[in-house]
Amino acid sequence: MIEQQKNPQAGQGLETRRRRAGYVGFLVGLVATLAFFAFFPGLPHVIDWGAILASVAVGGLTRWGCQSWITRRAGQKAKRM
Repeated sequence: MIEQQKNPQAGQGLETRRRRAGYVGFLVGLVATLAFFAFFPGLPHVIDWGAILASVAVGGLTRWGCQSWITRRAGQKAKRM
């Protein structure tokens, strides 16, 4: 019965961590991909629209990955308790 009671603050804390992880993940993915296109030898060292769109896509995938990782860890932590 105690296990069924949930703390409403715990859900807000998880959502805040997921949101922050999403922001950081998006920025890291975006910057890393732009840096790859800007500094990788052999590429024309020009940031064009294709590189920007690819960076936004990689940033979105990184954001999704970070948020799912935080959610999965919270689920594993809740099962252990």
